Amino acid sequence: MTDAPVSGLSSDAARRRLARDGPNEIARRERFSAARELATLVTNPLIVILVLASAVSAAVGEVVNATVIVAMVAMGTALSFVQTYRSQRAASALRALVAPLAHVQRDGAWVEIPHRELVIGDLIRLSAGDLVPADAELREERELHVQEAVLTGESVPAEKAVGDAAYAGTSVVAGFAVAEVVRTGGATAFGRIAASLTQRPPETEFERGTRAFGVLIMRTVFFFVLFVLLVNIALHRDPLETLLFAIALAMGLTPEYLPMIMTVTLAQGAVRMSREGVIVKRLASIQDLGSIDVLCSDKTNTLTSGALALERAVDAAGVACDEPLRLGALNSAYETGIASPLDAAILARERPDPARSRKIDEVPFDFTRRRTSVVVACDRRRLLVTKGAPEGVLDTCVIDTDAREGAMATYRALSADGFRVLAVGSREISEQAAYGPEDEHGLALAGFLAFADPPLEGVGDVVRALRDDGVELKILSGDNELVTRHVCERIGMDPGPIVVGSDLDRIDDARLPLVAEATRAFARVTPDQKERVIRALKRRGHVVGFLGDGVNDAPSLHSADIGISVIAGVDVAKDAADVILRSRSLAVLHTGIVAGRRSFGNVVKYLLMGTSSSFGNVLSMAAASLFLPFLPMMPRQILVNDFLYDVSQMAIPTDNVDPSFTRKPRRWDIKLVWKFMLVLGPVSSAYDLLTFGALIFVFGFGAAAFQTGWFIESLATQTLVLLVIRTAADPLRNRPSRPLFLAVLAAVAVGLVLPYSPFATALGFVPLPPAYYVFIVAVVATYLGIVELVKHRIMSPA
Repeated sequence: MTDAPVSGLSSDAARRRLARDGPNEIARRERFSAARELATLVTNPLIVILVLASAVSAAVGEVVNATVIVAMVAMGTALSFVQTYRSQRAASALRALVAPLAHVQRDGAWVEIPHRELVIGDLIRLSAGDLVPADAELREERELHVQEAVLTGESVPAEKAVGDAAYAGTSVVAGFAVAEVVRTGGATAFGRIAASLTQRPPETEFERGTRAFGVLIMRTVFFFVLFVLLVNIALHRDPLETLLFAIALAMGLTPEYLPMIMTVTLAQGAVRMSREGVIVKRLASIQDLGSIDVLCSDKTNTLTSGALALERAVDAAGVACDEPLRLGALNSAYETGIASPLDAAILARERPDPARSRKIDEVPFDFTRRRTSVVVACDRRRLLVTKGAPEGVLDTCVIDTDAREGAMATYRALSADGFRVLAVGSREISEQAAYGPEDEHGLALAGFLAFADPPLEGVGDVVRALRDDGVELKILSGDNELVTRHVCERIGMDPGPIVVGSDLDRIDDARLPLVAEATRAFARVTPDQKERVIRALKRRGHVVGFLGDGVNDAPSLHSADIGISVIAGVDVAKDAADVILRSRSLAVLHTGIVAGRRSFGNVVKYLLMGTSSSFGNVLSMAAASLFLPFLPMMPRQILVNDFLYDVSQMAIPTDNVDPSFTRKPRRWDIKLVWKFMLVLGPVSSAYDLLTFGALIFVFGFGAAAFQTGWFIESLATQTLVLLVIRTAADPLRNRPSRPLFLAVLAAVAVGLVLPYSPFATALGFVPLPPAYYVFIVAVVATYLGIVELVKHRIMSPA
């Protein structure tokens, strides 16, 4: 243990230790590095080969050709770097909003600071729901129980005493403590374990789709580049020029700006979502959020307000009685476990007189017993007071069969009226060193406390809107089936047959997926049972979101495809979540789901555009290589064409998305990409071949004019076609965003001007006769018309 003053460290001492030991990060998040990103871009194999080939070209006298190629590569790399850098900065700022905070004593005062700023010697305060931020030694503690399964595998929380260690990465489930930090970052027990693991986190839906798309493109590029190389070598063309042409062709087919386009699109989506109250911790989670088709949540704070009010205190027969409230207030005032709105509602009605009562011990709540007990000295007696779920409390009471049936009837009647119900019991207990669950027996039932938790205003409309948008809400409630049914019916949601936790235990893993899929509401479920339901739904192929904010929600948040918590939730829940809501509201979450689909829709546009148009160009070049005595387009011209095309696509993140696209969950569809390549690619190539024929047989162009003419036609068709295939509907009705429309027109305008610009000679362009531009207008107009007809066979509105 280090020598730290009782008032904690000073700010100056903490700064020195932070500089010496580094940030307290156990599994360091891969932070965005400008140098690393730039290095990744410039070491792209295609770029490296292209630059080396250009150097050889310059060495043999082709200086202008080499200079233009290197300039285009540099401009494209710089553009991608700047856009990615800005987007990553925005994403980092959003993550900082939900960084976990630790209660630490600095300069004699308790303050909150990010976990990563903790240093050895800091005094920290721990309470229920906190993640232990570093390895620490306990200086003070009151009934501290820590869940250490992440280190030990033990599911039962460990009870701690002064002098014990609390380890980083574990979570506090009950009690309170003050501890001194003794190890931080990679030096912690959990840090050493994390450093020894090389296993990556599970692949997300978005990452699986991206990988499948990458494999598709890699195979296509390899085949066509090899074909073009072999044809040009067989025709005894210049080897260096052929190499440059093949590499430039590969770059034209490869959507090298895809990472940047995805990052920009998702980052802009994340910023928009944050304005709506949805904070995304990982950009890839945006698409996963849009893919959700099942949302699991408790009803409290989802269907109901969570603003609980104590409405009734009754005895076992249902008669108004003050004794349950008096005893319940003793229990609520002295328990140190998880903060509960039920306790707050009790204490708002009555607080025990501290002069007449004193806490002696506590038996903390757990989800197996479903109750909590305190031992208090009150009015010269030592009382064990137990409060919790009625079934759990009744099991500890001395009560005959008829009286128990009467008590259960009272409980069911209160539940049927929509009340959340706690039972309270007590007994005098003898003095002993410590108390535990084994002392919870022989109690007298004092009665019941009934709490009103009214449905949220308008929540029924939001549930219906989610259903209309393809998201089914499933309620996983700890309350009984009567309360759950009452709340569901009050908002117009038919719960159907409700499955309770005891039923789940009797259903085997083979049958559970079918039961989980068919059931809308589960009652009396434990955290372990919630996680089991989520895993069962995933086995049925659903993309499952889970909304939770409590200490015991972390396993379910991890198991779901998308874990969703709230900014007011406990640290362990926020740490496990992928998405954080500023308020626990289904309406806010619904907005986030739709925004996720919108962002994914714009990523898909780039993929479909890039693959179909580039595939058509490669087909055309492969065909042209067979019969033309010269290259159909110079390598530097291909790079300029590719650069202008990609610049125009950079405005895609701003584009409008079809309303039909956001009305259902969206997932990666590689078959759709294949269809676009194999249908629209050949259509594009057919128009290129038509242009080739006109260039040679109608206009009689030589090599330079041919290359200029095809450059213009290729750029115009592949760029303007975005205005058609960006929507599954009529492009005149669902219009593009202004930035996208202007970017597309600007790219085409630059292409038209280049043959008449000072750069024309360096790029190998020559002016063309006016008649050719009339031909281009006709080609583009008919091409866009045919694509509009063909696209409806490929992408029908959802």
